Amino acid sequence: MPDTTAGVPVSIQRRARRAGIAALHGALLQAAMLLSATPLVSAAGAPAPARQILFGAAYYEEYAPYDRLDADITMMKAAHINVVRIGESTWGTMEPAPGVYDFSHLDRVLRAMEKAGISVIVGTPTYAIPTWLARQHPDVLVSTSKGKALYGPRQNMDITHPEFLAAAERTIRAMITHVKDSPAVIGYQLDNETKSYDVSGPRAQAGFVAAMRSRFGSLDTLNKAFGLDYWSNRINAWEDFPSTDGAINASLSSAYAEYQRALVTDYLAWQASIVRQIKRPDQFVTQNFDMDWRGYSFGIQSAVDHFAAARALDIVGIDIYHKTQDELTGAEIAFGGDLARSMKGGRNYLVIETQAQGFPDWTPYPGQLRLQAFSHLASGANMLGYWHWGTTSNAIETYWRGLLAQDYLPNPTYREAATIGADLARLGPKLVDLKKHNRVAIYFSNRALTAYDTFRFGGSYNDVLRPFYDALYRMNVEMDFVDPSVEDLSAYKVIVVPALYAASDAELRRLATFASNGGHLVVTFRSGFSDENVKVRSGPQPGLLAELTGARYSQFTLPKNVALRGEMPGLDGGDRAVRWWMELLTPTTATVLAWYDHPEWGDYAAITRNTYGTGEVTYIGCMPSDAIVSAVLGQAIVRAGLKGPAQSLRWPIVARSGVNAQGSIIHYLLNYSARPQPVGYPFGSGTDLLTTSPVAAGSTLSLQPWGVAIIEEAR
Repeated sequence: MPDTTAGVPVSIQRRARRAGIAALHGALLQAAMLLSATPLVSAAGAPAPARQILFGAAYYEEYAPYDRLDADITMMKAAHINVVRIGESTWGTMEPAPGVYDFSHLDRVLRAMEKAGISVIVGTPTYAIPTWLARQHPDVLVSTSKGKALYGPRQNMDITHPEFLAAAERTIRAMITHVKDSPAVIGYQLDNETKSYDVSGPRAQAGFVAAMRSRFGSLDTLNKAFGLDYWSNRINAWEDFPSTDGAINASLSSAYAEYQRALVTDYLAWQASIVRQIKRPDQFVTQNFDMDWRGYSFGIQSAVDHFAAARALDIVGIDIYHKTQDELTGAEIAFGGDLARSMKGGRNYLVIETQAQGFPDWTPYPGQLRLQAFSHLASGANMLGYWHWGTTSNAIETYWRGLLAQDYLPNPTYREAATIGADLARLGPKLVDLKKHNRVAIYFSNRALTAYDTFRFGGSYNDVLRPFYDALYRMNVEMDFVDPSVEDLSAYKVIVVPALYAASDAELRRLATFASNGGHLVVTFRSGFSDENVKVRSGPQPGLLAELTGARYSQFTLPKNVALRGEMPGLDGGDRAVRWWMELLTPTTATVLAWYDHPEWGDYAAITRNTYGTGEVTYIGCMPSDAIVSAVLGQAIVRAGLKGPAQSLRWPIVARSGVNAQGSIIHYLLNYSARPQPVGYPFGSGTDLLTTSPVAAGSTLSLQPWGVAIIEEAR
């Protein structure tokens, strides 16, 4: 079997070594050229006089129905657009035949943008392969457990295939070499919303087997860890290792999913290493991550280990899409922003894609585009980029509309964007580089996500996580995300742990140390149930968490007509119903906050609180209603001493704060309502930056429907 390094197939290793990736890890340790610490570059190549928010759109001159580059730039300048993203979608136009390049579209756009003083982010075009590559090497099309991909859609290739990698490297090198000296180019986007695309087949299988051999050493160890004696799944020779396409063993399928995520991490690092060999020192490297998709951006991405993949980047980029009109809540904007900011320890990030008009049912109400824009900045975004500038007239995204429709004429959305651009041109230096010091975190795990969803009862992992995030969001508790790679949790006072189904002993001990040292843990059902190999722990459940929670269970069931009863706030009204799952808890040292209200299950606890060291652990043994989730989290915030001025406000008023580059405290007040809202201003006196009006502490502000106020506290 071929050898591997960190689970990377030898085919990738060989290509990567030619690109110098062998020295990547050392180079990453020295990569301090983050955009948040580097001035933007003006069109003349000199440092800009002040840091600014990047405001713009993806721009595809190749898609235009006629030559309108000058007209587009005139409209961009009128809207105060200062950045465009180009190039990532048209490999077949840029390289019409192998090794034959036509950069005329790039050149025209770069020259025009340089002249107009508009910065450019260039995307490597590797997520949509050209027809000639599919014809010459049909096996470049990815093989999955469901069969072989067809040509036509994007992201249909095998990112481990040597011919794909060779072609990708050739075009990346040619493209970056060609554009790097343009003064307009400030950075590069690697690929586009990259994933492994469920790669399977002999090459991926060989790499996975080699990775398992490296990890476990012997088949006896692997068979025991994965419980492969079941149904004669035991592997007695490495050459007999079966494909996971038909696996009925969650340990095996979860390990393969982890291997697929590692392929994405290494593929992006490989691209980053190529770009860094060629680019100018003042140009950054990013990638536009996306999230779990429910017709809009919803939750933790199951196919990418974002924290690991982000290590290869100078600055994180993210794509955030959401419902709008009467369904606009701002929760997805905040969720994506908090996740992106957390990927590199609180550093600012780029919103590379978000909707302008989007799907037909997303056309924003008047005022909503402004509200959405400032909501992104309130989470710490340093860029707001729309997908896209002008709506395409052909193919699958004909009805995914940009700032302009197919007529390319000004419309209400474009005009509202122009007001945003004008405000950012004026206020950008005060809004850029917003920093946060949050004391609450959501603990998530890709490994737990995969394992939980393998044995799904009712909702998915993200269906568990999102109600806890949303409850904190609605009570204006700002938070970060942490994952198992974050070893130091001491910055936080409260950590919420949803559905940590699969976790190592070391991971659980880290959470125990956090609580023992005075932290407040809120842990949900089905946490600690299995180890990192998705092997169920054989002791009392919830495994190593039993001591922390002060409660145990050996039985669980699916609730039918079960509610909660008890003395805790929230149980005296509202929805007390239990949904999806219930563990029959017996307290040992814990105080019971809620019991099951049911003739047969009434003797069992549902929600408990336990003192552990100098901290507390709240355990929720069922999936309660959103109202109960809010009540439990509200108690945890109060008991941790974190209730502050922002908690005097509730959704639809959203309050988010931070410290800007000048050391001033900035407060965003956002009205997610179609009605005017009186807001008792709970922070220190200051000035509304949008209106320049003074705002006194304790005064009442009136926010218009979908309105925004941005207050800079007086120093």
